[in-house]
Amino acid sequence: MATISNLTNTLPLHFRKFKFPSSSSPYRFPLSTLTCSLPEPEPEPNTTTTTTSIPKTPNSYFPKRGQTLELLCESLAYKGKGLCKVTDTGFVVMVDRALPGERFIGRITRKKGNYAEATKVETLTPPFDIVDAPCVYVPHCGGCKTQNLLYQAQIIAKEEQVRDLVIHVGKFSHKELELNGIMKPIVPCDIQFHYRNKMEFSFGPYKWLPKESLHERNFDAGSENYALGLHVPGFFDKIINIDKCLLQSDPANKVLAAIQECWRDPQLGFSPYNVHSHIGFLKHLMLRSGRDVTTGLPEVMVNFVTSSYKPELLKVLVDKVSAFPEVVSIMNNVNTSVGNTSVGEEEYTLHGKSSITETLRGLTFQISANSFFQTNTHQAEVLYKLIEECAGIRDGSEIVLDLFCGTGTIGLTLARSVKHVYGYEVVPQAIADARLNAKLNGIQNATFVQGDLNKIDENFGKSFPKPDIVISDPNRPGMHMKLIKFLLNLRAPRIVYVSCNPATCARDLDYLCHGVAELNIKGCYKLIGLQPVDMFPHTPHIECVCLLELVDL
Repeated sequence: MATISNLTNTLPLHFRKFKFPSSSSPYRFPLSTLTCSLPEPEPEPNTTTTTTSIPKTPNSYFPKRGQTLELLCESLAYKGKGLCKVTDTGFVVMVDRALPGERFIGRITRKKGNYAEATKVETLTPPFDIVDAPCVYVPHCGGCKTQNLLYQAQIIAKEEQVRDLVIHVGKFSHKELELNGIMKPIVPCDIQFHYRNKMEFSFGPYKWLPKESLHERNFDAGSENYALGLHVPGFFDKIINIDKCLLQSDPANKVLAAIQECWRDPQLGFSPYNVHSHIGFLKHLMLRSGRDVTTGLPEVMVNFVTSSYKPELLKVLVDKVSAFPEVVSIMNNVNTSVGNTSVGEEEYTLHGKSSITETLRGLTFQISANSFFQTNTHQAEVLYKLIEECAGIRDGSEIVLDLFCGTGTIGLTLARSVKHVYGYEVVPQAIADARLNAKLNGIQNATFVQGDLNKIDENFGKSFPKPDIVISDPNRPGMHMKLIKFLLNLRAPRIVYVSCNPATCARDLDYLCHGVAELNIKGCYKLIGLQPVDMFPHTPHIECVCLLELVDL
């Protein structure tokens, strides 16, 4: 029998009082469903006819590729796909751009073990908490897939995704997380547009068009078919032409519009790079935004990534964008490889200076074309404050080991309050930037070392004293088992684990706290707190700050 609580929780968000979700939230759907044991599928019928009606079949029914079915989206799964069910059988289907509460016709595109993937064909009932997306590219661009979902519903879904991953991958019980107060409510971002300080656009020989607009293409138009924009999700060679992106700053959008206005002129002689033939000059356009530390006025860096060095060819674009007072740096990265990276083998300054500046937690940072810097400066202030609180600095005598330190932003914000910071990072340019930023801020108690933390040996750890606090901020794959073993042997009193991937974060928390039985590795940490942070509204990305403390065994 349905309870009043269950009935209330099926209402759209705007019909019920907003609160962070409990285990009965309509957006909650355990990730374990994707790996549950199902009966053997029924033999597929010989016919290939597709239909939108729901056949009366047992629960083991496995839909065929190409079949159309009625589906209901129950929640957003990790990476932002809709976790849906076939209405009659309950079979799990993952669907891109499906939103909670949406009932629709979907076409099966792939079968994967105990679930399938599908694309939307037709919406029958609109989602809960749907809003009008202000960006015209939302239906096709992969950047802001949930822009048409109420922001409060977005962060509810993200918090639930983290909770489910920590339970099912990290092997922490719901009781541990909730009753012990380990799992904290997600920190929302109060700026939901124009928050990105870096955007990378690609050049291409053809604008990608949706099926309904293909009739507009004119193959005789030549350079008018050229594209400058963002990749279609899942395709390295298809580019949606973008004239304005609502995630980047207004000055950066002005620069983008100015370049779009003229670069296709055949008299200028520009050719976009073709990733199939490997012919063409213009590869990428990177726009970075910062602030002048003295005046607080915006600064913009324009970085043209090209296949060869031809400054005389770029001069017309340099003259056009340098007219904007915000543009203080124009760079040219020359990348001769056939890969799709924006990092060049050679770098040239075409106008102004070779870096821009930004302030974070009271420090000044110089940002070069290829250096790493938190993409959302405003929310980075919130994130770093949480990291500092988790570090639990007491009397200033602490030694901090900053792993995956990047350009030193986290370590340098802590250096003012501790005895010494030792930072490690694999990217040489990032280490150079970290040392420069330390000098720029007059910080002398920070040492930055270039090294691959995935390839450490028994000598790692001999060049620094035993730390009181370890900060680990790995990239999406998380930490290598070699580093996990090192940390378990190091037994630092406190670890602050910062993650941009809650799936690998949950896995590493499991290793550090519970060990790895098959490798005879024992865990020695206790998870004290886990704080999700929304760094990138309208996207599936989630940041987490986790505090672990050493357990006396």
